[in-house]
Amino acid sequence: MFSILIPSFNNIKYLELCINSLKKNSKYDHQIIVHINIGDDGTIEYLDNINIEYTYTKYNSGICEGINKAAGLAKFNYFLYAHDDFYFCPFWDEILKNEIDLIGHNNFYLSGTMMHSGQIPFDCGDNIDTFDEIKFLDNYKEFNYYNFQGSTWAPTLVHRDTWNKVGGFSEEFFPGTGSDPDFNMKLWKLGIRIFKGINDFKVYHFGSIVLRKKINEIKKNSRYGSKGAKIFLLKWGITIKFFKKFYLHSGTKYKGPLDKPKIDINYFINYIFCKINYIYIKIVYKKKWILLTLNIIILKNTRLYL
Repeated sequence: MFSILIPSFNNIKYLELCINSLKKNSKYDHQIIVHINIGDDGTIEYLDNINIEYTYTKYNSGICEGINKAAGLAKFNYFLYAHDDFYFCPFWDEILKNEIDLIGHNNFYLSGTMMHSGQIPFDCGDNIDTFDEIKFLDNYKEFNYYNFQGSTWAPTLVHRDTWNKVGGFSEEFFPGTGSDPDFNMKLWKLGIRIFKGINDFKVYHFGSIVLRKKINEIKKNSRYGSKGAKIFLLKWGITIKFFKKFYLHSGTKYKGPLDKPKIDINYFINYIFCKINYIYIKIVYKKKWILLTLNIIILKNTRLYL
């Protein structure tokens, strides 16, 4: 049914829980593909033992390169991107299949509803050691949101043709921040107008623990800061916030396919601010940006960002 693409960076305990939830809570047969970053925590041996397909890099390739490599092994026509610290709730794939059948074509971007500790009205633990799976399964339906517009986060589903037309994820967004809205913008440029978050398609998310740790290390040691947001602005000429507000209407109730942005005074004022920010970064930080880009290339080629 789906080819499930999961990038993982030395996160074996959460990955094991994620895969077990897919095996237990799926109605249909799926292909699970993991991209292993480094994998010196036993991930390779674990996946070999349970016959799960994977791609591999000896270095931390980040999310974008990892998921693109995993997509190269995909056998099915629908690609589901997931984090390795997700727990998939029962009936998730049946819900997605019904949604696909309802839409009747493949020009869409579908996503699920992530639940976090502290957000839901019951406590089932906030890490792998405190997670109470039985309590969670007994209570997760109590958390109800609504179908919403403009999701830019995993878990997400697109058709193979859509993926191929936009070239997958843009690898300049290493280690991954900013890559989701960039992917959405590429879909927008392609003509996709269905960006639907599905309330009933639920996952429990432990909070990108390993990725967040790595991002914090990068910020602390290299002044990268909001690198992904700056790359997005330089690439598309508008900010992520502007794109999500005026194009995707992110977080609002789903009312159907999106229209072109309504150009009014609010749009115009925010657009001017985008252009001011763009010029500021383009001119004032031009040398710094060149050095930053070169630094990333050097780090990537020498495999120093482990």
